Amino acid sequence: MPIADHYGRKINYLRLSITDRCNMRCIYCMPTAGAEKIAQRDILSYEDFMRIARAAVSLGIEKIRVTGGEPLERRGVVDFLARLAGLKGLQQLVLTTNGVKLAAMAQALKDAGVQRLNISLDSLRPETFRQLTRRDLLSEVLAGIDAVERIGLPYKINMVVMRGYNDREIADFAALTATHDCTVRFIEYMPILKHADWRALLVPTAEILERLQQEYVLELLERNVTSGPAREFAITGARGRIGVIDPLSGHFCDTCNRIRITAAGKVRTCLFAEREEDLRPYLQPGAEGELARRLRQLIDTKPAGHVADFSAGRPCAFTMARIGG
Repeated sequence: MPIADHYGRKINYLRLSITDRCNMRCIYCMPTAGAEKIAQRDILSYEDFMRIARAAVSLGIEKIRVTGGEPLERRGVVDFLARLAGLKGLQQLVLTTNGVKLAAMAQALKDAGVQRLNISLDSLRPETFRQLTRRDLLSEVLAGIDAVERIGLPYKINMVVMRGYNDREIADFAALTATHDCTVRFIEYMPILKHADWRALLVPTAEILERLQQEYVLELLERNVTSGPAREFAITGARGRIGVIDPLSGHFCDTCNRIRITAAGKVRTCLFAEREEDLRPYLQPGAEGELARRLRQLIDTKPAGHVADFSAGRPCAFTMARIGG
C-alpha cells in the first residue's frame, strides 16, 4: 500500500538518478560551459541504490524510474536494472533516456525487466536538434526508437516545447501518434537555468492544446494511479496518445506522488526544494530499518507545493542532470 504524506497524497513513485553524466548538452538542462560534475567518489554504488530501492518498496513505493544524466552512460546499468526488476512488491520499472544508445541496448533493457521507456526528443529536424542538444545525434535517437518498436518495448516521447526553437513542430510530434503506438508528451519549458528571456521561451499548455485542437479532435483519458503529472488525450483514430505536462501554468503539486534521489544519495521531496537530505549515513549494511524510517520521515516533510518563484525572474540554481531529469 502506498504511504501518504502530511497532506494525504499517496506517495508511490521514486525517481532514482544513477549518474549526472550525459552525452548531450541540452540548452534547457546544462549551461554552455557545462555543469559541475559530482565527484566520482560521491556517486552511490549500485548496492547503495539497491538498499534505497528496497527500503522505498517496503514503504509502499510501487514505481521506480531510473534517470540521469543519461543512465545508459553508466557501466553495469543493465545488471542493476535486472536486480531492481526482481524486487518483490515493485509493480513498475521504467527508464528515462535520451535514446542515443538505445539501438544497441533495447533488447538487453527489455530482457532485464524494464517495462517502459521515456525518450527525450525535442526536435525531428536535424538543425533544430543540434541547436537544442549541442550534439549531432538525431539519427542515433531515431534508430533507438526504431529498435524499441521492433522488439515491442513500450515507450513515451518527451518534448520540451520552447518558443522560437521547436514550437512549430508540435503538430509534427502529435502526428507520430497516428501511426506509432506510443505517447508523445509536451512539457512546458521550466527556467532551471538563468536564461534572461525565459518568459519568451515558454509555451503554456493551454496554447499547446489550442494548437492541437485546431488540427485534431482530442479525447481526455483517465489517469492511472501510478502516473506522473501528465494529462493524456487520444486523437480520434490514432494508435497512440498525447500528454501535456504543465509545471508552470498548471501547478499540479496537489497530486504529486513522487520523491527523488540524486546520484549522490540526496533526497528531494520536491523538484524545487531548497534543501536536500543526505541518505548516506543510513546506507551501512544492517541499517535497512533505520534507512526506511528516515525515508518515511522525509516523505512526511514533503511540502504542499514548490517554492520556486518563477514570477520574480529568479530561475533555480541547479541543473536537471545533477538531480535527475
